[in-house]
Amino acid sequence: MTTSPELVVAIDVGGTRLKGALVDAAAHRFHEETRSTPRDQGPDAVVDAIVAFATELAERGRRAGGTVSGAGVVVPGLVDESKGVAILSANLGWRDLPLRSMIESRLALPLGFGQDVRAGGLAEFRLGAARGTVTALFVPVGTGIGAAMVVDGHLVSSGGLAGEIGHVAVDPAGASCGCGRRGCLETVASAAAVMRRYAERTGRAASGGGEIAHLAVSGDPVARMVWDEAVDALAAGLATCTTLLAPEVIVLGGGLAESGGLLLDPLRGALDARLTFERRPRLARAELGDRAGALGAALLAWERLR
Repeated sequence: MTTSPELVVAIDVGGTRLKGALVDAAAHRFHEETRSTPRDQGPDAVVDAIVAFATELAERGRRAGGTVSGAGVVVPGLVDESKGVAILSANLGWRDLPLRSMIESRLALPLGFGQDVRAGGLAEFRLGAARGTVTALFVPVGTGIGAAMVVDGHLVSSGGLAGEIGHVAVDPAGASCGCGRRGCLETVASAAAVMRRYAERTGRAASGGGEIAHLAVSGDPVARMVWDEAVDALAAGLATCTTLLAPEVIVLGGGLAESGGLLLDPLRGALDARLTFERRPRLARAELGDRAGALGAALLAWERLR
């Protein structure tokens, strides 16, 4: 660095990786790196790893001549941002953990704290595919399906329980879901579900949801059926959200959205067919990719400082 910028530490906590960055007020990333998430060592070890990583990043920023003013950490699962509590993260073993105060006291830096999907949605809203809008929906479709909602410029949390679109029932007679219901959107349209349903019908494993998409357009009839079912289920879930929220744009992220037009093109048609009086939202592929969570963490850090 040739100047002395003011920076924040940003960490996106995942089940396998901690993604960290040093970010300035204009959302420029001065440094990025990752660490493994030691979830096999227990929930306390994960908290220790977050604090150690954030401390290392802050020291790196100071050594490079920057002023590190705060930090942002976002985590998966059910998160109550207003109370700073990780309500539930099954993958990391957290339940009703006062994570914000635990990390902030050990870092001795003001801490912005939130949930990873909502943070990613905030980043797409301010910096990515939804910038310039007032009401938007961000839906990452990966191993699971979540949603972040920005309504009239405000990120909706509702005590950490908002945005669980993956558990909207689209087929009451469908497969069992980990939440205890049947036929949730995640059981049909997530990348994991698409792979599972293809393997059940063919006995062949696919490397990912994107492979199913390519097999579908290449003429594989089973892949076409599985992909069409996923698109139709996703359209049903998004139609419900459109009727309730009237988003100007729906931003699709996650692994399945990497298939680009193979998902977005049929999804536009399927969603349009389900709408009547509603405003038809623009469908867009996420622009920030796996950087969205860390950028969202940085935005929360700057909000905490201001």
